[in-house]
Amino acid sequence: MSLPEKVLIIVPAYNEQASIRGVLSRLINETSFRHVVIINDGSTDRTADIVREMGVDILNLPFNLGIGGAVQAGYKYARRHGYDYVVRIDADGQHEADSIERLLEPVVTGKADVAIGSRYCAGNLYRGALARRAGIIILSYVVSSIVGSRVTDPTSGFCAVNREVISAFCRHYPDDYPEVESIILLHRMGFKIEEVGVKMVERMGGKSSITFAESFYYMTKVLLAVGVELLRKSRRMENQ
Repeated sequence: MSLPEKVLIIVPAYNEQASIRGVLSRLINETSFRHVVIINDGSTDRTADIVREMGVDILNLPFNLGIGGAVQAGYKYARRHGYDYVVRIDADGQHEADSIERLLEPVVTGKADVAIGSRYCAGNLYRGALARRAGIIILSYVVSSIVGSRVTDPTSGFCAVNREVISAFCRHYPDDYPEVESIILLHRMGFKIEEVGVKMVERMGGKSSITFAESFYYMTKVLLAVGVELLRKSRRMENQ
């Protein structure tokens, strides 16, 4: 596959000074992509200083918006600068830079509008914390039931999208921990979604901002939202 020129890599980051240098070094040294922007979500550590030292573009948000607001800011940046494709990777170093081309392939070739990198398909052996795996299994079952096809990694933040999805996400992108809700949103809007098996590793440094209590809250919130959507769908079908 010949790589298109108008590809932007967006990296939302909040207090990731322990890992951001390694993430950027991989992008610079292991890929041919040169359009990268860090969405600095109000970091209070040296994240922004390290990005500037490495000569990478940075979009500094005036205060912490949370992951949903930061990612949407990245999509708005991409639309304003005329990019055809966006690849989102996380700033903690879990996503392998050499998987970006494989992730882009179904989007660039028109097989899908969105490609989601999954750590749980194609024989990948990623494990992670037991509580998190259990939550992902539950969410995977629920999301797969709604969209009508198997989704193995609904919480993945590693994805590639085309221009149409960029525009859609500029209009609306879920808040809080938006990955699950965005899959359902994309399905409702008629976009084609495909999972691509990718390798993920433990974060390079620092610690996750998501505690066990927050994970439980997130799970409950998403399941409630999904339940409401299913109830609405059922009532619409009854009224037809």
